[in-house]
Amino acid sequence: MGIPYKECPVRELPTPTFALSPVSLPRGSLRCPDPAAPALERGAISVVWATHQDEVRAAQRLRYDVFAREMGARLGGHLTGHDIDLFDDYCEHLMVRDTATGAVVGTYRVLTPAQARRVGGLYTETEFDLTRLRALRSRMVELGRSCVHPDYRQGSVILALWGALAEFMARNDLDTMIGCASIPMVHEGVVSGDLAASIWRQVQHDHLAPIEYQVHPRLPLPVERLDDSLQVEPPALIKGYLRLGAQVLGAPAWDPDFNTADLPMLMRIADLPARYRKHFLGR
Repeated sequence: MGIPYKECPVRELPTPTFALSPVSLPRGSLRCPDPAAPALERGAISVVWATHQDEVRAAQRLRYDVFAREMGARLGGHLTGHDIDLFDDYCEHLMVRDTATGAVVGTYRVLTPAQARRVGGLYTETEFDLTRLRALRSRMVELGRSCVHPDYRQGSVILALWGALAEFMARNDLDTMIGCASIPMVHEGVVSGDLAASIWRQVQHDHLAPIEYQVHPRLPLPVERLDDSLQVEPPALIKGYLRLGAQVLGAPAWDPDFNTADLPMLMRIADLPARYRKHFLGR
C-alpha cells in the first residue's frame, strides 16, 4: 500500500518489506513535478519520470538489453529479461521516450538522500568506502544504471537526461551527485584492465578530487600491474561528466558482474561550467 504525502501522487511501486523509519521521508516526498505538466520535449524524444511499476519495468528491460545482451554483464534478478536489484524500489527512474513509438530509449535511476537512508546506503558503497563523503550526504543523490539504446547514441538523449537531472536537483535543493562510471574490460577483443588503467592515468592528473573527498575501492583494479600507456579516449559518458566539471574520487574498482572497471565520480551543481549551467538551468 502506498504512503500519501501532501499533494504528490502516490507512487505505484513496491514498498520495502520492513517498517519505515519515523525519520525517513516516504517515497514521493520530494517536491514533485506538476503531474498535469507536459513532458519536456526534445524534438522526437520526451523526458519523463516513472510513476508506475510498468514504466520502471520498461527502463529495466532497456538496462538488461544494454548491460546483459550487448555488454555481457551477468545479471541476477527474479524477472527474465530485466535488470533488477534491491535499490530499484527506492529510486526515482528517469526515462527518455521516443515520442513516435513510446519506446524507452534512455534511462537513469536516482537515489535521493532520504531513500538512501531507507535502503541502508548507496549502490556505490558496495564498491567503494565513502566515509569521507559523510558531510555531503544530506544533499547528495546517487546516479546509476545510465544507458541509452544503441540507435539513439547521437548525444541528444544523454543531454535530455542531464537537463532533467539538473532541474530535479535545483527543484529539490540538492547540490551533489555521485555514481560509478564504467570502463569496459575488453580492449580490441582482448579482456584486460589495460584500458581502465590507461584512462585512470589520464584522469587522475587533471580531474582527481581533493584528498578530503577521495575514496577507496573495496575490490581494487590492480592498476600497478597493468599497462597504463595506451593512448585511448575515455568512454563518452566519462568525457561528458568531466566536461560538466565532475571529479574522479579515486582509483577504479573491478565489478566482476558487469566485467567493468568503475571510476567513482562526483559532480556538484556549483562546479557546472557557466555555459552548461545556462543550458540546463537557464541561469
